[in-house]
Amino acid sequence: MDQLMAIRAFARVVEAGNFTRAADSLDMPNATLSKLVQELEAHLGIRLLQRTTRRVTVTPEGREYYEKSLRILNDLEDIDASFNAARSAPRGVLRIDVGGSTASDVLIPALPDFMARYPDIRIDLGVADRAVDLISDNVDCVIRGGPLNDSSLVARQIGYATLITCATPAYLKHYGVPAYPDELKNGHRLVSYLSPQSGRAFPFRFERDGEKTEIKADYRVGVNESNAHLAAALAGLGIVQTFTYATAEHLQAGRLVEILTPWRPARYPFHVVYPQNRYVTHRLRVFIRWLQEIFPARVGR
Repeated sequence: MDQLMAIRAFARVVEAGNFTRAADSLDMPNATLSKLVQELEAHLGIRLLQRTTRRVTVTPEGREYYEKSLRILNDLEDIDASFNAARSAPRGVLRIDVGGSTASDVLIPALPDFMARYPDIRIDLGVADRAVDLISDNVDCVIRGGPLNDSSLVARQIGYATLITCATPAYLKHYGVPAYPDELKNGHRLVSYLSPQSGRAFPFRFERDGEKTEIKADYRVGVNESNAHLAAALAGLGIVQTFTYATAEHLQAGRLVEILTPWRPARYPFHVVYPQNRYVTHRLRVFIRWLQEIFPARVGR
């Protein structure tokens, strides 16, 4: 038995939550992965995983073994990286998840620069506003905006975006230009962004002179994807609150008009996020450094 390979296989099953996803991430047959874990259990004389037809759970002994072996795996990765990083360019597949408008308006237009710098890295880009499970979905990192509440994740801040409130000139001509946030409750049609997780509408947020206001009026249309949310505004369906990086071109062309400018909410933080207990590969490190270099100017425009 190759004990190191068996430990890696076991650790990946714990992280992925099942044998199929673990085998895919390690690029090995499911049967090979299963055999490695069985050999490791036989070698240790304990059961590490409890298997049923539907799921795999980690036994208490398996959890303890995973936590101890993970430190060893990370140390080995650090040793390898310290010798290899200086001599070799980063390579391999980088799996990234990012929201719709952030992908189309910020990340993808900048990617040619990254690909030119690191030609041996291949990128698998998952684009969706719905949050992914970094562990079970086998994603290296996620680019997300807003507050972060999961203490099991590492977050590196990569910039701030500006939220504005806007509508088409035709809409404002028909319904009037609100002078204060509270006027949104009086006959105006709102296009709300719906949480992809809960389906609930995000309130319209405003701030002036340190005073914060939230408007939770009934919305005319609700959309749970950022590009479609902007498209609804451009179609004249109502007032939206969205990012300047997505609206800049439309504002300049006169297709949208910003309103309630003195009440712009606080800047919206963006982070690159990855699992706390997973080794940060050379390719992920250079990607994070690149994001910290280029993202602030692009997301903040």
